[in-house]
Amino acid sequence: MKTFTLGQSRKQVEEMLPEAQIKTVQLGAKKVCMVKSGQEIFAFEPQCPHRMAALNEGKINGFNEIICPLHEYRFDLETGQVKSGDCRDLEVYKTELTEQGLKIFI
Repeated sequence: MKTFTLGQSRKQVEEMLPEAQIKTVQLGAKKVCMVKSGQEIFAFEPQCPHRMAALNEGKINGFNEIICPLHEYRFDLETGQVKSGDCRDLEVYKTELTEQGLKIFI
């Protein structure tokens, strides 16, 4: 497991990740989508496991689920579990917001 740090402070990370706006970041050789929802920051694979649609074009609902823009499959952002649809679960990554930035564990 690798640990990446995004930003240099909590404030900088919060400014980079506006509420419910999905961003794609490059962490080493891997692209990851990130989104802030309330007090939580989620990191997850950038493509839907069903038909590989770009999840940065998706929407976040009130249940902390990402909704795929192609077929509206829904995935739990904390566990990656598919909530609506028929495919494998979404790969999600643990995050930890600290005073030194956001740690992402890949």
